Amino acid sequence: MSSSEYTFKLVQVCLPEPSKLVVMCDKRKRQCVCLCQVYKSCLDGLLPNYQAFYRVCSRLTKHQSTLLSGQDKQLLVALAGMDVSVPHVAVVSLAVCCRALKLCKVPAAVLHAFDDIRLKPASQVVLGLPEHILAAHAQPSPNPVQLQMTTPFPVTLPECALPADFKKQHGLLAKPHKHLVHRAVLAQHMGEFKSFSTSPFQLNRKGIAHSSRTWQNSEKHVYLFLGYCHHYQQVSQPTLQLFLSSPLIAQFVSFHIAAGHSQLYIRNFLSCAKCVLRWWQSKPGGNHPSFVAGLEWLQTLGLQVADQLPRPSKDPKGLADIGKWMCAADLVHTIHGAEQQSQAQMQQQGVTVETSRDMHDAALAAMIFSHLPPVRLSCIRSLVGPAYLGPCLHPDCKEPSCEGNRLSIMSESPLLMRISLPHHKNARKWGKAVKEFDVPSDLAQLLHTYLGAPRKALLEHHLLIGDACPYVFMDMHGRGFVAAAVLTLYWQKWLVSRGGVPMNPSMCRHIIWKPALDPKP
Repeated sequence: MSSSEYTFKLVQVCLPEPSKLVVMCDKRKRQCVCLCQVYKSCLDGLLPNYQAFYRVCSRLTKHQSTLLSGQDKQLLVALAGMDVSVPHVAVVSLAVCCRALKLCKVPAAVLHAFDDIRLKPASQVVLGLPEHILAAHAQPSPNPVQLQMTTPFPVTLPECALPADFKKQHGLLAKPHKHLVHRAVLAQHMGEFKSFSTSPFQLNRKGIAHSSRTWQNSEKHVYLFLGYCHHYQQVSQPTLQLFLSSPLIAQFVSFHIAAGHSQLYIRNFLSCAKCVLRWWQSKPGGNHPSFVAGLEWLQTLGLQVADQLPRPSKDPKGLADIGKWMCAADLVHTIHGAEQQSQAQMQQQGVTVETSRDMHDAALAAMIFSHLPPVRLSCIRSLVGPAYLGPCLHPDCKEPSCEGNRLSIMSESPLLMRISLPHHKNARKWGKAVKEFDVPSDLAQLLHTYLGAPRKALLEHHLLIGDACPYVFMDMHGRGFVAAAVLTLYWQKWLVSRGGVPMNPSMCRHIIWKPALDPKP
């Protein structure tokens, strides 16, 4: 279809339901795309509104985008099936469109789709959308041609030596194959598997719904396995169907053993593999006897892994021998020294980013050990400050009146601070009982000082697109310690910088409970 100014091409985009984009070529063969149709087809629910997106594009093009009218607009409206009441149809280049999408934080899947359109404007484009978009429209994914496990099952683990190009970060979420996560089939599989695992009422699933933390761990193991299959087994299009291959699972377990991973890590993967099999079992045609045998095979493999691989040592003497343990006296001395030094530097140098970070680290260390009974790191990571007035940030919280794990100032004179923990490990077991306790005066004074000008200085230094961190403690980028591993690495690095050893912060809870085993009482 053509007009006096442009040549129009219709591009069919495979969303969960087919949608259309209109690619336009001017007389100089420059490809353009109608933004209004892009938004209506692909981005609904991602951007606040079309006008906001249009303003970003206008700023990028310095307000030199083309406005269609007359016959051109009529042809475009007819071809794209747009609302005829649209007053203006703005057209910009695909390059500007991609830049605007990045500024609006649109997922990479959409960006890859635009790259495909740019290279193949007359062909069909497969757009793999993220799961939160996919879930609203997804149709049940088609079953494999043969919905059963690969038999016979391996009777022993194959020998495995680490390949020459071994990388610790080999999962699909790691570069350079991160884009595979957004492929349509895998994204749809993950959306269905997440719905199966986390839905409150899923009566063809054994057990209760997965918590957000459990789902994150399952997702991590899935992507690690698929990344291994893609990187080391040359599987070009990894999907959850690979969990039906028992030889691949056996090879992956051998790979874990060769990499020196703990038995708990491997058993957690096998538990995740069983969850994936149960999801396949719930689909039409999933009643093949190989699934029952496959679940038994995975159970046997997990038991033998637990029996044959050594458990990670938690004995203080053994940890001290490998430089992963500090006795209580040394740890308290290190933390109290950091407190005194941070306060002295604050008085001498004033409030700077460096002195504020030192006080933050001293307050975090004092929360982990020395002033309080052993508090779980998950509670410390999720602690919000007194100034935060928003809703509970715990992903699994369904109580509208919940304020989340919170540090509160009960009174200024005398200073009294209180910690409330509605979300903790035993919350469900204890009938959602809230843990509450007052903060000791020395620690309260340190926290009160830090929550003033020092924390404000850190927030201003790490300001991220106008968002302020609601959590009491933050990493070097001004973000909360949402991931446990981030806090662990942060703590270990801090301890080493203070002349200590890279001791795991969760082990601090054992110093109190096992004083008799302390190698240096």
